[in-house]
Amino acid sequence: MSHSDPATADLIAAAAAVRLNAHAPYSRFLVGAALRMVDGSIHVGCNVENVAYPEGTCAEAGAIAAMCAAGARDIAAVAVIADSPKPVSPCGGCRQKLAEFCNGDVPVTLTTVDGVTLQTTVAALLPGAFDRDYMSKV
Repeated sequence: MSHSDPATADLIAAAAAVRLNAHAPYSRFLVGAALRMVDGSIHVGCNVENVAYPEGTCAEAGAIAAMCAAGARDIAAVAVIADSPKPVSPCGGCRQKLAEFCNGDVPVTLTTVDGVTLQTTVAALLPGAFDRDYMSKV
């Protein structure tokens, strides 16, 4: 899937639009994330900082919360955008959160506001993910 693919372009556009709603008065680092579900619907999130730094939330976590609030669970594609010199990657916690709701082969498009794009997958971002198989004896 390339950046010129209309579906990917729409997902990036959704992430770019929600990025502008980020609450980042401390870092000024605005991030947007968009998740496409298997049914084609899109859920978005932006980072929300807090003066007590650990209390902030990532864009990916916000998009996942919106997805769950809407009753959706199956991610088909992910896009994350920020004004960074290279494509911004989800933090470790958000990588695990994404892995909860999709297979490892789900495409992830990481991009900058200047259009520098990196295509990867959930599995490439989180090799050896802790998954449901570890809980099989519970």
